[in-house]
Amino acid sequence: MAVETVLVAPVLAMLALGTFDTVNIITKQQHLQSGASEAMEIVLASANGSGVSSTTLHDILVSSLKLNSNQVQITQLFRCDAAATTTTNSSTCTDTTKPIYQYVKLTLTDSYTPLWTSFGVGHTISYNVVRTVQTA
Repeated sequence: MAVETVLVAPVLAMLALGTFDTVNIITKQQHLQSGASEAMEIVLASANGSGVSSTTLHDILVSSLKLNSNQVQITQLFRCDAAATTTTNSSTCTDTTKPIYQYVKLTLTDSYTPLWTSFGVGHTISYNVVRTVQTA
């Protein structure tokens, strides 16, 4: 029985650590996805009202998601009429008779280093969650 335990215990320990890390990887991704969805709801809710500044939204996200300031980026984008691409400057839309659509782009970045990288298996996982919502 002791021999069987010696053979099986390391395998069970590795399975437990693998399960723990897999859950953490999925949880981190879900956490960022939820934060991005919440931010987009705030943007949409404030688009028709008094509005929320990008600085305030940035501070809310940094605080609620427990991220560093450089891990949250908020960019205002514009699209001239039916153009295929967006731009960060509305003055590039030369035809003022055509509509200019406004968007808010949110980018959340983070990383997670699983325990198994200590044993030379795998690498740090980088997350990059991007949401873009039209505000006008």
